Amino acid sequence: QVQLVESGGGLVQAGGSLRLSCAASGRTFSSYAMGWFRQAPGKEREFVAAVSRSGGTTLYAASVKGRFTISRDNAKNTVYLQMNSLKPEDTAVYSCAATGVALSTSRNNYDYWGQGTRVTVSS
Repeated sequence: QVQLVESGGGLVQAGGSLRLSCAASGRTFSSYAMGWFRQAPGKEREFVAAVSRSGGTTLYAASVKGRFTISRDNAKNTVYLQMNSLKPEDTAVYSCAATGVALSTSRNNYDYWGQGTRVTVSS
């Protein structure tokens, strides 16, 4: 079992930055690849970024590549999402998730989810 708690969301102007954190419970954090997903009002949850167990491999959605950076600190059981050059279309609830399988962009492969943190980008 892994419990995930996100933090760091808030209101920011377009062009600004936010850093999301996701703290995981348990001593097996490094056994899981981690991902960030987001869900905007009226839309389906979509993949944002993922990082491998070691942190050496990352994946990004095309819409955030070059602006967002995912990273993890296995000593702190935490995964981060640094979001720069934010746009109004980035407004959503952002959730982190853990998967016991290889790095994945599919939400169906993730076993554990946090409750989410809201990000609002004003124009």
